[in-house]
Amino acid sequence: MVVGLSGGVDSAVAAFLLKEQGYRVSGLFMVNWTEDEAGYCTSAEDFQSARAVAAELDIPLHRVDFSAEYRKRVFDLFLAGYAAGRTPNPDLLCNREVKFQPFREHALRLGADWVATGHYARISHDVEGPTLLRAVDDNKDQTYFLAAVAREHFAKVLFPLGGLTKPEVRAIAQQAGLPNHGRKDSTGICFIGEREFRDFLGQYLQPEPGVIEDDSGAVIGSHQGLAFHTIGQRKGLAIGGRRGALEAPWYVVAKDHKRNVLVVAQDAQHPLLMTHQIATRPFHWIRRPPTLPTMLQARIRHRQALQACSITEIDGDCVRFNFEAAQRAAVAGQYLVLYDGEECLGSGEIVD
Repeated sequence: MVVGLSGGVDSAVAAFLLKEQGYRVSGLFMVNWTEDEAGYCTSAEDFQSARAVAAELDIPLHRVDFSAEYRKRVFDLFLAGYAAGRTPNPDLLCNREVKFQPFREHALRLGADWVATGHYARISHDVEGPTLLRAVDDNKDQTYFLAAVAREHFAKVLFPLGGLTKPEVRAIAQQAGLPNHGRKDSTGICFIGEREFRDFLGQYLQPEPGVIEDDSGAVIGSHQGLAFHTIGQRKGLAIGGRRGALEAPWYVVAKDHKRNVLVVAQDAQHPLLMTHQIATRPFHWIRRPPTLPTMLQARIRHRQALQACSITEIDGDCVRFNFEAAQRAAVAGQYLVLYDGEECLGSGEIVD
């Protein structure tokens, strides 16, 4: 069993549990990002944590550098998405393009019979192939980030933490004496780290200044580029108090790319932010599409409660959905992930 050891407590407990179950476990640490002049990325610290865990568990630890693959297959697509006015999700891209392709293949080349990670998800293997299922801990469920992975890449994969809650995982780590049992969970994206997102994007995307209008068309400010803002955004708009305006926050409700105008309003539930209908393309089915019509569930962001919806049309790789409750800030470039009860059916990039 080759376990992806990230240096965090989740993957450490996954390795511990599998060793307790009698597997011959090896760890594999993946380097995805090496360009870190300012010291924001924690990869070096993560590797030392993974080494300490491997030493405590008395298992071999391999290290592999996928930074070139990550740059081409995740980061370049991430930048291209923002430049085109979308809001891409690099975590889904990383799982699809790196963790369950070159990472899994490298583990199998090392001689693995099975590959495991510390994701909070469950997977069922039967004669028809693997089925991706939601984790028991709905607050930690990570199927949203796994929903773009090709079904064949889940073959020979296990998720040991799928039946556990985060507090249970912490308790196991402490009882087992794992050296990172108290380490904080990582947040954000490695290549950004603890810095302002706009400052990071500004290193790669050229400013394209334009005006900010309210929803009546009045100019009330300026922006440095639509790529630096996202639908539903509240902070960082630099709009001061305005005569006649409410003493309430402003929200980005639309981006007019033809005029390079950012549209804002003082209504968190503004009609431009709310929709019952979402179109996705391309839609990736982990299993075959369900028989229509049928009621399903979906989420358009991680940790959102499952939302009742139905498929209104399947046109090639485009799938259109209708939601019972209006959805807020369905952002182009993000993903809609579809469920039928516990089973994750797949995902599609939101286009409209």
